[in-house]
Amino acid sequence: MTLNATLMHETCVRRIRDILARGVAARASDVHIVVGLPPLQRVHTILSPMEGQPPVAPDEALAFVKELLNESQLAKLLERRDFDFSAVLADGTRFRVNAHFQRGTPALAFRAIPHKVPELAGLNLPEIVTDFANLPCGLVLVTGETGSGKSTTLAAMIDHINHQRTGHVITLEDPIEYFLQSDQCVIEQREVGTDVCDFASGLRHVLRQDPDVILIGEMRDLETIATALTAAETGHLVLSTLHTNDAASTVERIIDTFPAAQQSQVRSMLASTLKGVVCQRLFPRVDVPGMVPATEILVSTPAVRNCIRENRVFEIPNVLETNRALGMSLFDESLKRLYFGGLISRDDAVSSAHSPDQLERALMA
Repeated sequence: MTLNATLMHETCVRRIRDILARGVAARASDVHIVVGLPPLQRVHTILSPMEGQPPVAPDEALAFVKELLNESQLAKLLERRDFDFSAVLADGTRFRVNAHFQRGTPALAFRAIPHKVPELAGLNLPEIVTDFANLPCGLVLVTGETGSGKSTTLAAMIDHINHQRTGHVITLEDPIEYFLQSDQCVIEQREVGTDVCDFASGLRHVLRQDPDVILIGEMRDLETIATALTAAETGHLVLSTLHTNDAASTVERIIDTFPAAQQSQVRSMLASTLKGVVCQRLFPRVDVPGMVPATEILVSTPAVRNCIRENRVFEIPNVLETNRALGMSLFDESLKRLYFGGLISRDDAVSSAHSPDQLERALMA
């Protein structure tokens, strides 16, 4: 490496570390590197340029990528044009990172991961979520859009299990986010691309590794979903995520993944294994800095199981609305509680509601 190249490399290393440190100091959930723009940070859902930072040049972006990836990872990025990995700062701060290309130039998206797994009781989630974590077996899904806090909720549930009972916990993640330390449980964390080829193959083999609890970072395909249902049916507690926004669409997404000829059998399996669904979305708090989740909760009851088994998924919202005493709730009801509790703004509540007009009338009552 020439002297000029060495100096440029050192300058780029200092800059990317400074950018990430600034993001951490600002409590940003995400940091973005895009050529032609200054580094961007998302703080309480608002994406804005970092103050005093010049636009990122193409050679800088490439140098950032080369600093963060080893040769094998770089080769995969150049081949696939997308690559997920994790990065760690000198102070131990971890990031989930996606490297990709846009307009022929490298770009990076960093998701900050807190040092410590938050306590489940401190996430402002309904108490029924703790009950889901205490289940001995079955399928529990945490769903929502990207950035809705699904990974944090799942990590907190595993941490709760880890401190409350003995057992063997195996996670399949892409990449590993929170580092979980074994306490009463033995915890193994397997990263896709490093410890296991993909979710489907990892899940096939995990059933031979004597797990009590299995965490699947995401149910992405038919094989993964089918194996997860089998694992839940054979006495394991399976926790996973989907990118769905309500309980009914979560059930439909799973069933619709399968060919029509298999859907009757899948409905029967899902009806017997599904124990709960937590659909969540994060909102900026108006009382203090921070975020708070609004949730829709489905609890498996005979009525829910019948809706799934008999292909009457469209009736699930009615079941949720009439079974609040069992811990169920609709998303709009959660928004209403958060607004009247002084936690979120009226605009956020109404604009995010599944039935905005109905919620607006309820807030005026």
